[in-house]
Amino acid sequence: MTGGLLRELVAAQATGRDVVLATRLPDGAQELVGAESSSSRLVPPGDVSTARAIADALKTGVPRTVETRAGDIFLRPYIRPPRLIIVGAVHIAQALVPMAAIAGFRVTVLDPREGFATAERFPGAELVKEWPDEAMDMLGPGRRTGVVALSHDPKIDDPALTAALESDAFYIGALGSRKTQEARRERLGALGFSEESLERIHGPVGLPIGARTPEEIAVAVLAQVIGALRM
Repeated sequence: MTGGLLRELVAAQATGRDVVLATRLPDGAQELVGAESSSSRLVPPGDVSTARAIADALKTGVPRTVETRAGDIFLRPYIRPPRLIIVGAVHIAQALVPMAAIAGFRVTVLDPREGFATAERFPGAELVKEWPDEAMDMLGPGRRTGVVALSHDPKIDDPALTAALESDAFYIGALGSRKTQEARRERLGALGFSEESLERIHGPVGLPIGARTPEEIAVAVLAQVIGALRM
């Protein structure tokens, strides 16, 4: 890797931009390709399969080699760890935080209520004690961010879900029964969200494994989040 390319990579990582280092194996030519890249020196024009491979590498973080007319290209992604924003510092969140951290997520717990989002209850997690309408703007959820609302309080969950729906978060989930979900959809629909947008919300949250305890629900939620990220 040349010095210029290394500096470009360092700058991308410093600004949180995900990129793929593409190396053409026959001659060693290299370039960095990001999701926003409109052209490439190494990928032949019209090579849809390679463009898809780059997009897949940016999503999964898995290196791969692709065949092109100009020779095999090795794709090495440099991406940020996925982030999980947990809204509501409740018992389920206490179980979910360490599980998500072990799975490789950067975990943020968001709850404006005094005494809930504390370091004693959530050791090692990033804690945000602001109201979601302000905090979500600061956090800026993106395509490698999952958002799960667990507070069961519309004053907390709804603003967070609103911000998530306005972003390209890869996962949005919300705790609550089907009746609760219907009422939530009505409230969010009244804010102007379409039925198609509201379908992005996984609710009741988590895979249907019959989970009952906070720990079991956390397992179901994390499995669903990982599935949305990887599949």
